[in-house]
Amino acid sequence: MDRESKYFTLTLESLRAIGGWAADCAERALSVYETHAGSDSRPRAAIEGIREFVGGGKRTARLRTLALVAHAAAREVGDPAAAAAARAAGLAAASAYTHPLADVQQTKHIVGPAAYAVLALELDHAGDPSVGNAEVRWAIEHTPAEVREVLLQMPARQAGKTRLETLLYELDAGIRAGTSPRAA
Repeated sequence: MDRESKYFTLTLESLRAIGGWAADCAERALSVYETHAGSDSRPRAAIEGIREFVGGGKRTARLRTLALVAHAAAREVGDPAAAAAARAAGLAAASAYTHPLADVQQTKHIVGPAAYAVLALELDHAGDPSVGNAEVRWAIEHTPAEVREVLLQMPARQAGKTRLETLLYELDAGIRAGTSPRAA
């Protein structure tokens, strides 16, 4: 089957809006990583790197490297909650490289940092879904209009089987609708 990709305009200002929101979401779970990993500052450095970009800095190889080393920290930490927090930070830094491609995989660049942060906080509270649901609501309520506009140019995510896939779907659907898919 032939599949043609659809591209759209994605400005640096939009990428900065995505990065700022992604950093805000990831930062909410950063303490989960730091509690388990002590002095390992790789995820924090990734969040600081995306904040520099959001503040007007350039997209550099350094920012891409910060994203990659945060993902390495996730693989090395040995705790699922801490690993999810590090992935949230790595994806936040990588959000500066979101492609202007209307492809469902690109939606992970937008909602991935929030989803992994939610997962980290939920796992850190013994898998309590009420913690995750509250974080999903927070992320949706704090999504800038510009982030929603970019997400609306991409195909909607479908519900999945894993908790992470469910969180990605709930965030995607809630941002598109402008509301949380779960009532408070």
